[in-house]
Amino acid sequence: MDQTHSSQTQIELVVESPQASVTADLKPNIKGPDDDEIINHEMIKRSILSPILTKFHAGYFRISLSLCSQALLWKVLVEPNGDVHSLRQVFRLVPPTAFNFLWSLALFTLVSQSLLYVLRCLLHFEMVKAEFLHHVGVNYLYAPWISWLLLLQSSPFITPKTLYYHVFWWVFVVPIVVLDVKIYGQWFTKGKRFLSMVANPTSQLSVIGNLVAARAAAQMGWRESAVCMFSLGISHYLVLFVTLYQRLSGNDTLPAMLRPVFFLFIGAPSVASLAWGSISGKFDSASKMLFFLSLFLFMSLASRPELFRKSMKKFHVAWWAYSFPLTVLALAAIEYAEEVKGGIAHALMIVLSALSALVCVVLIVITAVHSHILLPDANSRPSRTSTTRSPRRCDST
Repeated sequence: MDQTHSSQTQIELVVESPQASVTADLKPNIKGPDDDEIINHEMIKRSILSPILTKFHAGYFRISLSLCSQALLWKVLVEPNGDVHSLRQVFRLVPPTAFNFLWSLALFTLVSQSLLYVLRCLLHFEMVKAEFLHHVGVNYLYAPWISWLLLLQSSPFITPKTLYYHVFWWVFVVPIVVLDVKIYGQWFTKGKRFLSMVANPTSQLSVIGNLVAARAAAQMGWRESAVCMFSLGISHYLVLFVTLYQRLSGNDTLPAMLRPVFFLFIGAPSVASLAWGSISGKFDSASKMLFFLSLFLFMSLASRPELFRKSMKKFHVAWWAYSFPLTVLALAAIEYAEEVKGGIAHALMIVLSALSALVCVVLIVITAVHSHILLPDANSRPSRTSTTRSPRRCDST
């Protein structure tokens, strides 16, 4: 009897075990639709967002930087002023609708890129951290805030004297000051981050950020804030300019594909001339000297096409580095022509403005044609190496 009872007990245990497993297997099926939605959501996230976010870096803000500066250029060209020179009247033929379209395009591009970068910060923070630790990538963290300031100055809806303008100025300038404290402090306090070790042409974006903020403050009538931001920018520009000219060890670390950023040598003094002109109330001798310096640097780079030969073999987002410096140089030429009121000055303004617009249009067309190169399609999957990209490659891929 004991043996029979023991065998029956074993049989019952064997029978109940699969029942429990079957019951356990059936429970998840009760919420099958929800699980499918979760799985589909994860698949969509991985198949669409992840490949884009892993490749999208702060260097892509070159595009919005160029479009926003181009919007500011055309706002200055088409708005009425006291300049009645015949060459200047050519731009008055452009309908206001064209400027509104350009400003809207710049706004859409900047908002889209900003949202993508916010998602990158949330989902791939380690890659954003790698950019911050990179000697090139960290400088492009200034680009979105510079773009917003340029878009604010070119806005057809908000004037510098309104409260909205003041609030937006603070929102866009505070991150620039925070980056200044971090980056400028590293230049003279950390051995591996000394300026002589990390200086490269993209370092001038930190200077440009302060100078653009100074110009916007001057237009609001905040002279003290404008002088403060201008002093931060111009003092570090002088040190940076000398360091880059000396060709110390940090200047040899720029990949060949990023050589278009050498045009930032033109951008910094051009923006400085605009900023000081807004602070002083006229395009005085100091502004003219900075403009002539940027003009000389432009001619120096334009006469050396071999410097950019390797970078032009294959399309890269770094090509957009040509547009912004040319645009701010054209803006400085406009201010110079309005002050001098001579035929040569206006001819120079026409040539630089036309060149700037032509470069921007060509880049838009080329970017549209090669959009598959800039960002992967939805069917691509990020490789393991792309998600663990080294800091050195964060701005060069």
